[in-house]
Amino acid sequence: MKELQYPFDAEYILKKKKSMRKKLTESSDGIRIKKKIAILGGATTRDIKLVLELFLLNYGIEPEFYESEYNQYYEDAMFSNPELEAFCPDLVYLCTSIRNISCFPEMCDSREALEEKLDAVTGRFEGIWERLRAVYHCPVIQNNFEYPFFRLMGNKDASDMHGRVHFVTELNCRFYDYARSHEDFYICDINYLAASYGLDRWSDPYYWHMYKYAVAVPAIPHLSFNVANIIKSLYGKNKKAFNLDLDNTLWGGVVGDDGPDNIEIGQETPLAQTYSEFQEYLKLHKQLGVLLTVNSKNEEQNALSGLSRPDSILHPDDFVNIKANWDPKHINLAKTAEEMALLPESYVFVDDNPAEREIISSQIPGAAVPEMTDVEHYIQTIDKSGFFEVTSMSGDDLKRTEMYRENAKRSALKSSFANYEDYLKSLEMKGEIQGFVPAYMSRIAQLTNKSNQFNLITKRYSQSEIEDVAGDPSHITLYGRLGDKFGDNGVVSIVIGKIAGEDQDELHMELWLMSCRVLKRDMEYAMMDELVEKARAAGIRKIVGYYYPTAKNVMVKDFYALQGFDKCSEDEDGNTVWEYVIPDDYKKKQHVITVNTKM
Repeated sequence: MKELQYPFDAEYILKKKKSMRKKLTESSDGIRIKKKIAILGGATTRDIKLVLELFLLNYGIEPEFYESEYNQYYEDAMFSNPELEAFCPDLVYLCTSIRNISCFPEMCDSREALEEKLDAVTGRFEGIWERLRAVYHCPVIQNNFEYPFFRLMGNKDASDMHGRVHFVTELNCRFYDYARSHEDFYICDINYLAASYGLDRWSDPYYWHMYKYAVAVPAIPHLSFNVANIIKSLYGKNKKAFNLDLDNTLWGGVVGDDGPDNIEIGQETPLAQTYSEFQEYLKLHKQLGVLLTVNSKNEEQNALSGLSRPDSILHPDDFVNIKANWDPKHINLAKTAEEMALLPESYVFVDDNPAEREIISSQIPGAAVPEMTDVEHYIQTIDKSGFFEVTSMSGDDLKRTEMYRENAKRSALKSSFANYEDYLKSLEMKGEIQGFVPAYMSRIAQLTNKSNQFNLITKRYSQSEIEDVAGDPSHITLYGRLGDKFGDNGVVSIVIGKIAGEDQDELHMELWLMSCRVLKRDMEYAMMDELVEKARAAGIRKIVGYYYPTAKNVMVKDFYALQGFDKCSEDEDGNTVWEYVIPDDYKKKQHVITVNTKM
């Protein structure tokens, strides 16, 4: 819904939230993931919840809420609560603020007294976090503290240990220390939000004393949007790549008309500096594993000449795919997605031309199309949109650009072979297939939330849930890592099965997925071989598989048939159940990957 895209009209959202909710629920395509979210608030949270629901629905997440009574966040978290326990949340959001700090420094306090007050506040919250982790085993989102709306000592309030600004800074740093050392714990940075929005407006005392809102009502959509971005990142709804125009987007002017020497880029003019700063911002995203692609109406040579200027921040080798031609841009984007084995909706299309943006919006449903107006505001528009909100960072993320370049080399090599198996053997592939280990828990959880196409059941897991499954003897787990002579693809496949049956001799598959970047490399057969071996060792005689169709996973509809399973049933929605009785003379299905040797 365009009204929920940044920059949005907060007043309009608050006014029209009921009609917007109706429109969103009526337009559901049936593939939203359902999540139970508990909001434990230190103030009134009703409108925060209602607006948060809009943003989540727009992201493809259908929330069900538990909302604590006014300022009952501590009691709900720390004491037995049958209603909350029966609700069994998938995620808890602690919506607190500076209004929930019970003790502040006084001018007569010693350093020891100040430390005791800091310990008291952080200890209270750490007690909440630890109990939520122990009882609910789910991710927790915690607000940090916004700065006070007054400074008793003026500027010295920040540096003097008795200042409230200083006290809040120390508390926030303690919250950050906890976040760094605990998985599935995330900070909602309302301190930054309040500064960006304007602290005086954010903390307007009128809304507190009149309605017990710790954040001004007009600012609520900004808070809810920020929380929604964290949640959609946790559940795999982030974008993965930029699809970038060139002329008047990455540089000023038209390179085909003006020539590469005359486009605005570099440090010679204020406008050129602005474009250079935008390029630098885009390039920083490579550190997050965000992929850069080009989609430009241009002669390819002209496009490359613009990117090859010595003072350009971005160069041709910063991009994993370049489409510079005169084809319609929605066709270019679709081809780029196909070549990279990504869904078109994974892209953020950035173009200064409103007509091109409108075409992409209508032809590529789900692709993000931010409104790009003045180049001076390009960075703020993209940055505040939260397309690439980071909740975890794996080694695979850091080297994703290189992985896609390596895939391009593999594709080039494939064209030189007449026989596909000979091509696969030439890759000299090595696989590591083992039960879940702590080193890969974060990546495994990330894969369960990001993989959509090669995903038979499309079940999502938090990291804590993955850790629970790994430690449960009634489950068999496997991760698959694949490398070859061009490089390491990292962890690319996940299998989870639960031991069942009267004689505990059946394995029911709860998850089977694979990254599309290793499609047609026989990794799925290598996983099957190792699964059978591990199942046999556990006394398993039969594997039961399930396929639940979505709009995105049609490619694996016949996966179990290819593995030798027999179909047992199929309902009217296309959900199928498959069985595989492990034969005594099981023969391995793949012969091109060397498994479990040193990579």
